[in-house]
Amino acid sequence: MSEVRIRPRQVLVLIIVFIVVLLMVHRNGKHTCQGPAYLQAMYSKAQADTLPKIYAITPTYARPAQKAELTRLSHLFMLVPNLHWIIVEDSNSTTTLVRNVLLRAGLDNRFTQLNIKTPPEFKLQGKDPNWIKPRGVEQRNLALTWLRSNVDAERHAIVFFMDDDNSYSVELFAEMSKIKPGRVGIWPVGLVGGLMVERPLLNDNNQVTGFNAAWRPERPFPIDMAAFGISIDLFFKYPQASFSYEVQRGYQESEILRYLTTREQLQPLANNCRDVLVWHTRTEKTKLSAEEALQRQNKRSDEGIEV
Repeated sequence: MSEVRIRPRQVLVLIIVFIVVLLMVHRNGKHTCQGPAYLQAMYSKAQADTLPKIYAITPTYARPAQKAELTRLSHLFMLVPNLHWIIVEDSNSTTTLVRNVLLRAGLDNRFTQLNIKTPPEFKLQGKDPNWIKPRGVEQRNLALTWLRSNVDAERHAIVFFMDDDNSYSVELFAEMSKIKPGRVGIWPVGLVGGLMVERPLLNDNNQVTGFNAAWRPERPFPIDMAAFGISIDLFFKYPQASFSYEVQRGYQESEILRYLTTREQLQPLANNCRDVLVWHTRTEKTKLSAEEALQRQNKRSDEGIEV
């Protein structure tokens, strides 16, 4: 029987080939996407480092449905490669519940958890309707302060105010990524303002000339908070841009945008504002009459369980 001898050089070549194959498998597994074309394009741009980061700002507060709603939103962050979540709690400290949602979604390096309490005089009381006082003012402004202090002003990115009770298509974030430096992107929002859809009205040159809003159409920007995304450089160019308690009901969007853009400068997206990719949904207030009866007996159904 002849003896087979393997030379050291052959062993080295085999090791190199094995390492290259492993690296290719790891790289492909990490960056490829089998979803729709727009999502595949986002992953390709992310791999080439040409996809702008989107900073999604979400004010949130403690309530029975909080974890459920944040969990639903976290699935978007699992799918979209360029999202960074700035989640700001209306509380005296950040909470374990919110942090657990973020960590269970695998967002370890893709979130910033902040907190600031709304002043008592601006908090909703008892059975107040949710529109009677401005909400999220302190939280959104704190997020803008964090951005101006922690983000590279020279690197193009997008800022989006992402409420935790809306419904978002993944495709919205692909569209949002098209916002140009120095611009505010805009698109329709479904189920808002008493209409099936609120949308910008465009002329033949695809410039925004008006809006089809039914509620307070005289507002400078009669749109919902979910209707626009902002190139981050504008927040450095206009450091005074912020939200305020000293505005009329429904004017928060106009308050922030008046510093940053005009109607004519808005950048229409979502198929020239013909596609609806976000809906102003709201969760029904959780009914817990049986739970309240248990608590009167000093019992809880969620004893030792985070819900």
